[in-house]
Amino acid sequence: QVQLVESGGGLVQAGGSLRLSCAASGRTFSSYAMGWFRQAPGKEREFVAAISWSGAITNYADSVKGRFTISRVNAKNTVYLQMNSLKPEDTAVYYCAGTIRRSNPRVAPVEYDYWGQGTQVTVSS
Repeated sequence: QVQLVESGGGLVQAGGSLRLSCAASGRTFSSYAMGWFRQAPGKEREFVAAISWSGAITNYADSVKGRFTISRVNAKNTVYLQMNSLKPEDTAVYYCAGTIRRSNPRVAPVEYDYWGQGTQVTVSS
């Protein structure tokens, strides 16, 4: 059974930082892209960041570019999202996703096969 488990969410003041982790089990994603998405109340799930199988290629939403960094450690089957300079509009449930069809980053949710349960990030003003 494949599982993606996110951790690291919480409450932080505007301007602060959080680091999200996503640990995969049940299969290895070392040959495939992984991504982070988020969903705020009343809004659709949106792309945040994605990373290629090797970590050499990354892709970010314009809203987080320059503030968030996605990375991965294949030996640990884990992907990370470092979030700096957080803003109240970053408040959302953050989801980790993995694909077994693509090795390079993908922005569309339909490109991903596995999803975590989500972790809440709340940024206070």
